[in-house]
Amino acid sequence: MTDLRRVRPRERRTVRASGEDLSSLVVAYLGALLLLEQDDGFVGRTLRVRTVGDPPTSVVATVTGERLDGARHVLRKEVKAVTLHLLSVSLDPPSARAILDI
Repeated sequence: MTDLRRVRPRERRTVRASGEDLSSLVVAYLGALLLLEQDDGFVGRTLRVRTVGDPPTSVVATVTGERLDGARHVLRKEVKAVTLHLLSVSLDPPSARAILDI
């Protein structure tokens, strides 16, 4: 959404999400990150994610970044929503593919 090289690691925020299965967990997590930007005006630079459960049913992430600054952060695309369309998630190897509605 913006050039990460211009985002400074000034603050930390905690993001939590849970889901009944891996797909709903990924959608909930990405949605929580999207709300962080849309509601709080916070842009993240780095993430540290810890999963809970086996298989994972929730995540706790620490997002490091700063409040959106229009002078330094040019928003390239606005993400409106996370979609389920062609969503794929795998634990071995760990990977996920999601399509975002822009």
